[in-house]
Amino acid sequence: MTFIDREGKTDHAWASSWGVSTRLVGALIMAHSDDNGLVLPPLLAPVQVVIVPIYRSGEQLAEIGTKVSAIVAGLKARGISVKYDDSDNKKPGWKFAEYELKGVPVRLAMGGRDLENNTIEVMRRDTLEKQTVACEGIEGYVQDLLADIQRTIYRKAYDFRTSRTIGVETYDEFKVKIEEGYFIMAHWDGTAETEELVKNETKATIRCIPSEGDHTPGRCMVTGKPSAQRVLFARAY
Repeated sequence: MTFIDREGKTDHAWASSWGVSTRLVGALIMAHSDDNGLVLPPLLAPVQVVIVPIYRSGEQLAEIGTKVSAIVAGLKARGISVKYDDSDNKKPGWKFAEYELKGVPVRLAMGGRDLENNTIEVMRRDTLEKQTVACEGIEGYVQDLLADIQRTIYRKAYDFRTSRTIGVETYDEFKVKIEEGYFIMAHWDGTAETEELVKNETKATIRCIPSEGDHTPGRCMVTGKPSAQRVLFARAY
């Protein structure tokens, strides 16, 4: 990265490199995904909705395509990223599994019976729940569903993190809880020596010094020396 300095000369910017991009991708995958593959937050998903036709003939596919084209246009008009997969080299079941693996937040499927009833099947990736919904108003339904998925997976990850984060007062308690896989908030005296001792004895390190939360002073769990605030310990994998 370069810029023009006050003298009008081109210079390089001073910057740090934390490797944060790949770490954030890894955190995203580990925080939300399941045994079926990725679970992507709608706000980050490159494709938010995929539509798969289920048909027995070219004529039926054409009818579905006509119906779906209006739905696609309505979704795009609402700023929703949508893909209509009418490729004929893969069966619907294969496509379903593929898009679950890729973490597409919402899957729509339309078959012959849906054509007759003016309905469409909707599946949300986060819970794998399916519903048959009327085509009329489907655009608003999907928009609301995407917002709900975003809230739900955030809350699920937040609640999991909260449930696995505890505070301890003693080093003995720390050793027990770190073996159980917890994030641990504990007082630390601020020295590299104490941090290194904890790492050598428990394989846990300080993951961050929280800028928010409880900043109440206390006593280091290891040395008993004064501590400005609790810090977050955990094991890295």
